[in-house]
Order: sequence, then structure tokens, then C-alpha cells
Amino acid sequence: MSTSLLRRFEGRVAFVTGAARGFGAAFAEAFVAEGAAVAMVDVDTAAVQEAAEKLRAAGGRVVGLECDVADPDSVASAVEHTVGELGEIGILVNNAGLHLTRYNLPFAKLPTDEIRRLFDVNVLGVVHCTLACAESMGRAGRGAVVNLSSLSSYQVVSPYGVSKLAVRGLTTAFAAQLGDAGIRVNAVAPGLMATESAVADLPAELLQEFVTSRQSVHRTGAVEDVVSAVTYLCSDAASFVTGETLRVDGGVFRGV
Repeated sequence: MSTSLLRRFEGRVAFVTGAARGFGAAFAEAFVAEGAAVAMVDVDTAAVQEAAEKLRAAGGRVVGLECDVADPDSVASAVEHTVGELGEIGILVNNAGLHLTRYNLPFAKLPTDEIRRLFDVNVLGVVHCTLACAESMGRAGRGAVVNLSSLSSYQVVSPYGVSKLAVRGLTTAFAAQLGDAGIRVNAVAPGLMATESAVADLPAELLQEFVTSRQSVHRTGAVEDVVSAVTYLCSDAASFVTGETLRVDGGVFRGV
């Protein structure tokens, strides 16, 4: 577990979805390093419990819970368990999502059941988790929600892009609806990141071409770039920021 000179989240409880690996596991590690207790939730029970155990072994106050974000009952159970074991939730990161290359096919080429599952997880999952955690945040008197959108939501040509455009819409809607409860809601839209899944899913030459021809910052994006954006939006430094989507894309889109 990495260490940090900052303790921005001392005494806070974070609920991170899709936390078994990748971005979710990195978010959980960052919150723990800065003093938060963390509920790591994922549909992959064995993997999320293993990831949580690693953080506990390093001194973190962490629970690993099975949770299918597409199922509101599963979400309610995970939130109830979190509140009972760690306390009222102050931070929610809606990271769980389906994002393989096949979801970037045209709608006509993707079976209806796969489209439905994509939207159940990527869109309704955000609704279920936000509503469930908002009850706890309301009791605490404040909260910060960060949703993971995507650069694909700005160039919408696929079911995946549409689902992530919907996430941006949910961000503005929930920011308006939950503001009176002291809850801020923002989103982060990562560009192409050199994560393990992206590298495995895309040809190396395509990754390099994207970096050199489309980005203003000519390096591959890293997990740490997204972690920094998410933790900023969850921190008191962003206390006057809500309803926004922060692009972390190396300057692919530079318009006003």
C-alpha cells in the first residue's frame, strides 16, 4: 500500500464499486493511504475479498463485499453492511462498469440481452448505488459522489458511449437533486489509459497512434492520473465543485 503525506479523508468512509482490480482497487488503496475506511465491492466475490485482505494486511480498515450494482437489493445489502461495520458513508465512487471492445460495436451488431446488461450495470448501477449511499450521506450531513464516465461519451458512436453519456447526465441530475442534503456529485471521463485491460484489448500500434496524433500530452495515460482526479473531487479542495465532468484525456478534446 502506498503512503501519503496527506490525510484528506481521515475519519471518512468510502464505498468503491468495481473494486476487485484496476481503477477500483487503485481508488481504494488511495483512500486508505489518506485515512479513509473503505468498502470495496464487486460482483467477483473472491477477487474483491482478496484485494481487501491485502489492504487490511497493510493496516487499512477495509471490507470486501459481494455486490452486483445492477441489482438494487444487492446494493442495499452491501451499503447496510458497510454502515454497520465502518460507519456512515461519506464518499461513493461509481466505478463498476462493462467496457470491453464488443460494447463499442454498432447497436445492430450487439444482441439485445448484452445491450440490456450494459445499461443495467453502467447506468442503473450508478442510480442504485447513488440512491442507496445518499441515505447514509444524508444522515452524515455531507457526501461526495464521483462517477466514472469516459471519453467515449463525447464522441458517441456505440452502446458503450451512450451508456457513458448517460452517466454524465446522471451526474448533473443527481448534483441538482442531492445538493440540499450536502452531497456533491461529479464525474471523471478518462481517455485512453495504459491499463492492463486496455493493453490486452487494443493493438500496441493503435495505442501509440492515439497518443501521438490525438493527444496534446504525448504520453500514455496512467491509473495514477485518474486516481488523482477522483480523489481531488472527493476532497474538501473541491467543496465548491458539483455537477461537473472532468476529462482526464491528455488534451484529446480542447474545445470550450
